[in-house]
Amino acid sequence: MAQGVKIVASSHYVPKDVVTNDDLATIMDTNDEWIQAHTGIKTRHVSLQGENTSDLATKAAQQAFEQTSLTPDDIDLIIVTTFTPDGLAPSTAALVQRNLQANNAWAYDISTACAGFVFGLSTADKFLKAGTAKHALVISAEVNSKMMDFHDRTSAVFFGDGAAAFILEASSENLVIAEDMHTIGNAEVVHSGLIAPLHELSENNSPQTTAFHQEGRQVFSEVERLIPKHISELLQKNGLAPDDIDYFIPHQANLRIIEMLAKRLQQPMSKFVTNVAKYGNTSSAGIAMGLDELRHHVSLQGKKVLLTGFGAGFTYGSILCQF
Repeated sequence: MAQGVKIVASSHYVPKDVVTNDDLATIMDTNDEWIQAHTGIKTRHVSLQGENTSDLATKAAQQAFEQTSLTPDDIDLIIVTTFTPDGLAPSTAALVQRNLQANNAWAYDISTACAGFVFGLSTADKFLKAGTAKHALVISAEVNSKMMDFHDRTSAVFFGDGAAAFILEASSENLVIAEDMHTIGNAEVVHSGLIAPLHELSENNSPQTTAFHQEGRQVFSEVERLIPKHISELLQKNGLAPDDIDYFIPHQANLRIIEMLAKRLQQPMSKFVTNVAKYGNTSSAGIAMGLDELRHHVSLQGKKVLLTGFGAGFTYGSILCQF
């Protein structure tokens, strides 16, 4: 039985269409100065060419396979984390399995919103360590744009679309050395795609879903109240302090939240991986894209990297990685 897990390959993919703050200002009452001041976001990639979540996920995975001698037939397990699936059924992971022709893999989705990649990586780690799978594909993919109400300028300006894929292998190495997960069920703070039950039998019945909505100030307050303490306690339990971490990759909610976390943890922003300025908030894909970018830009050998996700639900968690 393998004692650990290692990353074999990773990649990320974003749609080609770039939407600037000025572009948004043409369809809603906002402007570049306000958006940058409040969020730090300058641009985001938006799926305007018909690409759905499974398409982004598939392309990210295909790029990852180009970096290794492994093929889709080598994959035993596919996990897709998303809260913007192609549909309720089949799962987005099943569609990716079909697209890749990963005929030996079983596949399913995980829906923990912006904490998705952390939960997906944690889940795959368990299957690989248990010997249930030898190779796993973990993908975080979101097409947030399709769930936005563009009359809601307090939400729509934040979000972009993207995906990242990681090929994992059971190994003598041990990528995940600590973790801590939490859920506080509260659909009032952030919700998306709610489907109301019937109230009467009618020939006009047809399912309707709600657009994404968040109470921005309350989200910020919850993050400020919970996440610095959560990180500090996880590190303390493992005999570490924030100074011992080489890189932090938090959920890319907006730049102001990340700056708040850095200040509360008394760490320089140079240790925080950010991509929110160019990609916007890509929900569960943001951390995964950040880790992929980091892997391809610096040597992580011997480094400690903390991944921290938080979002709708309210669901949050961290994974401490040792490279």
